[in-house]
Amino acid sequence: MFTGLVAEKGALVRRTPSASGASARLEIAVPAGEAMAELVLGESISVSGCCLTVASITERGFEADASPETLSLTTLGDLPEGGTVNLERALQVGDRLGGHLVSGHVDGVGTVVARELAVAGEGWAKGESLIVRFKVPPHLARFFAVKGSIVIDGVSLTVNVVEKDELAVMLIPVTREKTSLDALQVGSKVNVEVDTIARYVAQLLDARGLTST
Repeated sequence: MFTGLVAEKGALVRRTPSASGASARLEIAVPAGEAMAELVLGESISVSGCCLTVASITERGFEADASPETLSLTTLGDLPEGGTVNLERALQVGDRLGGHLVSGHVDGVGTVVARELAVAGEGWAKGESLIVRFKVPPHLARFFAVKGSIVIDGVSLTVNVVEKDELAVMLIPVTREKTSLDALQVGSKVNVEVDTIARYVAQLLDARGLTST
């Protein structure tokens, strides 16, 4: 379990396919510092929103195995070597829950359709923040609500606008600086995880034959 508060930015060093080519081992470089120090074999790390298990400790960081599903249903299968990833270690009992409860299980891949610098004083656009609009897979649209939570590439964000299968979020300056999201451009692909509470509410409504759209 994670919170969606990114600890560090890392980089994909290499992606080595398995003998069958279906899965792969990813080597991730992590910056020196306390946040990613003393990694432990078997611990869970959120890598741009994907929960991966540390399989090996390297001089530069760690290695983790990515299953065929992870490679095909997230951006990790297409991320170029050298590409930036957002890193977060698993939540410990007693930690501050500054974001929201995040499983690290990606629900789908979204696409950036617009980005613009927010202008102070225009509605909810305040300061030097960036407004980014995403198109999400249609089957995920029902899980999002204004002021609700979403995870984009491992980052906990608040939904500001929802219009059918598109939504917009605000990237505040610290998010732009500390995560990979500032580099997103129109057409960029991102990992999307819906809010856990929204997921279960929808399932309960479906079970009772009630609409959850």
